Amino acid sequence: MLRVLTAEQMREADRTTIEEAGIPGLILMENAGAAVARLLEREYAPLQEQRILIVCGKGNNGGDGLVVARHLLVRELATPVVVVFASREALSGDAATNLAMLEAVGGQPHFVEEMDEWLELRDQTLTATLVVDALLGTGLKGPARGLLGEVIEDLNAHWDHANLIAVDMPSGMPSDSAECEGEALRADHTVTFTALNPSQALLPNAARMGHLHVAPIGTSAAILDELEGPAVYLSEPSDFRPLFRPRDLEGHKGTYGHVAVVGGSRSKPGAVAMAGTAAMRAGAGLCTVITAAGAASAVVGLTPELMTEPVEELDDGTIGGFDKALMEGMDVVAIGPGLGTGPPNLDLVRRILSSIEAPLVVDADALRVLGEEWDSPSPTVVATPHPGEMARMTDLSTAQVQNDRLGVARTYAERHGAITVLKGARTVIASPDGRIVVNPTGTPGMGTGGSGDILTGLIAGMLAQFRTEAPELVVAAAVWLHGRAGELAAARLGQQSMLATDLLRALPEAMAELR
Repeated sequence: MLRVLTAEQMREADRTTIEEAGIPGLILMENAGAAVARLLEREYAPLQEQRILIVCGKGNNGGDGLVVARHLLVRELATPVVVVFASREALSGDAATNLAMLEAVGGQPHFVEEMDEWLELRDQTLTATLVVDALLGTGLKGPARGLLGEVIEDLNAHWDHANLIAVDMPSGMPSDSAECEGEALRADHTVTFTALNPSQALLPNAARMGHLHVAPIGTSAAILDELEGPAVYLSEPSDFRPLFRPRDLEGHKGTYGHVAVVGGSRSKPGAVAMAGTAAMRAGAGLCTVITAAGAASAVVGLTPELMTEPVEELDDGTIGGFDKALMEGMDVVAIGPGLGTGPPNLDLVRRILSSIEAPLVVDADALRVLGEEWDSPSPTVVATPHPGEMARMTDLSTAQVQNDRLGVARTYAERHGAITVLKGARTVIASPDGRIVVNPTGTPGMGTGGSGDILTGLIAGMLAQFRTEAPELVVAAAVWLHGRAGELAAARLGQQSMLATDLLRALPEAMAELR
């Protein structure tokens, strides 16, 4: 998984690398600029045919840009135009050292201190086909102001024909927020160093990064592991491939677990049927749907592989009875889809939560109970709220949840001991130990009724068959597959035409990618 660090954590990682590991900052800067130069060569060769503009600030980000220019010159890959938006004297430390080295190999950077100077120079650079953005790095707080703020606006207005490669971060972007307060550049490629930051992991800012590359420059994994503060990661396919190794030749349906899905009603059998089908499609050996008597035939009609246990129903067609014996021997119990929100329905959830020792996946209507104080004998409880449900569970507004998705999910997971899956664009999976995984897959086409029921079933089916694996990893894998199946379905059908059941049809292809 790709580590995600706040700006403060990144500063501490750099300090430890330099002061305690003994790797000079000049070496870190050299490695950073070299990584950007390699990307340019890989993505835009032959560089001799490109017209390259490198714009630099006066700080370390600008120093990285000067290293890029030197590598292009020394290796005779290109002769870029380099513009430093500061006086020569304003550069200090490693950036000043790299300025001297660039000039020593024949580089002739322009120094611009006023917007009028840039406008005079700009006309000579408008034909650039590649722009390397080394104006501002990860230390920005608030909107970009002054000369660099004006330059960012000007680049956005006049260089939309060129490919932009951001060094560490598109200039104008904050590091720690998903939202951007002012104007910022939009990159075709972003090369960041050591780790991602929250802005690169969370939408909407993550969408402005283009193709995101993480380049190691000298900070060890051991240093990152010792950092104080939240441990946040962005998942990637390689994290989950071990789960999809070939099955044992002697495996059978009992090997891969038995899922119980509790929910549904006479008028809403579809939700529980989709959840059960998803559990089977995820690879569970068996799935029993415990539902109202009037819903059972509809469930089997959708997926004949599902078993049903019809139970007494109330006047409104929802489940009216609870028999713990029905859940004996189940490896995972999922509850909530189509259940209903009346007092008897929620009381049923409370009784299951307080008495079932198998892992529990709680979704939809059942989440109303998770807004209360609760205790469960199950070692694994997975809550899967969307932002509105999370707002009800935490007495926050939906806007407050969305403005602090990482913090809200982490706080709930730690307080209640539940793996918390906060759904939405870039779904957040928070573990009770404070660790967070951000999921990068998904599409707006999944914003249709039933998509959450499919995820509930996927999580349950994955937990049932991978009982010896860490549940946090298994849940993250299910979320990744759910989003990837959505992407594949959208590519074939278009976002507007997607149905939730299209995710089930695309799931085998998503799994095949992990194999």
